[in-house]
Amino acid sequence: MATTAAESARKGNAKNTDEFELGPHGSKLTAEDYRELLLQLYLARYFDVRLIKEKKRGRLRGTLYSSHNQEAILVGSLYGLKPTDWISPIHRDMPAFFLKDFRNGWRNPERMGMTIQEVCSQVWGKVGSPGRARDNWSHIGSRKNHIIHSTSMLAGTIPAAAGVVYADRLNGGDAVVLTYNGEGSTAQGVFHEAVNFAAVHKLPVVTIIENNQWAYGTPTELEYPLEDFARRADGYGIPGLIADGQNVLDVYEKVMEAVDHARSGKGPSIVECKTFRAYGHGDHDDDRAAKYRPKAEVDSGRSRDPIAVMKRIMLAKGMLTQEEFEKHAPEGRSAGEVTDVDFPAEVVDYLNEGVEYAVNQPVPEAEEGGMWVYREFGQ
Repeated sequence: MATTAAESARKGNAKNTDEFELGPHGSKLTAEDYRELLLQLYLARYFDVRLIKEKKRGRLRGTLYSSHNQEAILVGSLYGLKPTDWISPIHRDMPAFFLKDFRNGWRNPERMGMTIQEVCSQVWGKVGSPGRARDNWSHIGSRKNHIIHSTSMLAGTIPAAAGVVYADRLNGGDAVVLTYNGEGSTAQGVFHEAVNFAAVHKLPVVTIIENNQWAYGTPTELEYPLEDFARRADGYGIPGLIADGQNVLDVYEKVMEAVDHARSGKGPSIVECKTFRAYGHGDHDDDRAAKYRPKAEVDSGRSRDPIAVMKRIMLAKGMLTQEEFEKHAPEGRSAGEVTDVDFPAEVVDYLNEGVEYAVNQPVPEAEEGGMWVYREFGQ
C-alpha cells in the first residue's frame, strides 16, 4: 500500500546512511574536534541515563523529559557558537545548559555556560540551584551565561529570543540566538508571529526544530501535511535547512550555515533536525507511549544512535582504533541496560562531581517561599 509523504518521513531519518559530504564548516573540524564531539555525546547520554535511573530509584521529584537519542542536536548546534551568543532551550534540552561554551573547557570557570554543579542542584532541588527548587528542573536560565530562561510554553521562547537579539543589535552587538522547539510547536500561532517578526526585521534568530516525530501522543502526519517542517520557512522568505539529527557533524554543518547567515545581517533561518524520541514525552508517559507507538517504528527510530553514527565515521577515518570503538558502547541500549563502564571515565567523573555536590547541598529554607515574588521596601 502506498504511504503518504508524512508517513514516509516518520518512518525514517533525513538519511539512512552515514555517508554524507561535509560542507565548508565541517571540513575545518580537526581530529581533536571529532574526539571532543564524541566525548560530549557520551556525556549528554550519561547525564540522561543517570537521571532516568535516579528517578526510577525514587531519588528525584518532578518530571524527566529525556533527550535520549537526540543528543547530536544539542552537541552539534552548540559546538560552533561564540561564548556571547544566546541559547533558548526547552524542557528536553537539559544538557544544553552545561554544554554551552564547552569548547572553552569543561571546568573553565570563565566559560559562559552553567556548571554541572548548578545544573545538578537544579535537578535535585537544592539551595545551590538557579531556581532554588521553585519550579520544574528545566525552568532555568542565566543572563550572565546568555541562556534565556526556559519555560514549557515551547514556541513562546521564540519571541523572547527575538527580543533579546534585537536589543543586542541596537546596542551594537553581533550575537546570534539559537531557539529549540519540537516539531509540534510549529503549529502554534506564536511560532508564526515570532518567525515573521524576526524575518521582517532580519533578526539573527536560528530556530531549530527537533523533529522527533511525535508531538506528545500525536504523530507527524496528524500535525502537518508536508514531509519537511523546514518548509515552514518558505512562507517567510527565509532559509529552511534539513539536518540528519542523528549525525552530529551534519547538525554542526547546517546550524553553522544558519549562524553565519544570521551574523552577517541576513536574518533568521529554520533548521529542521530529523530524529526520534527514544522514550515517552516525559517519564510519566513511558508506559502509555509503549502502547500508542508501534514497536517496529520505535526499533527503527532508535536504530541509528548518534553515538554509533559518530563512532562509525571516526573508525572509517582512522580517528578511532577498533579497540577504542568497542571500549565504550552505550549506543542502541536503554538506560537500564548500561552501567558506568559503558562510558569514558572522565565523563563519569565529571557528572559525579555535579551529583555529589547537589546531593550534599541543603534544600532551601521554607522562609524563602516569598523570595522573588514581592520586592520589599528598601531593597
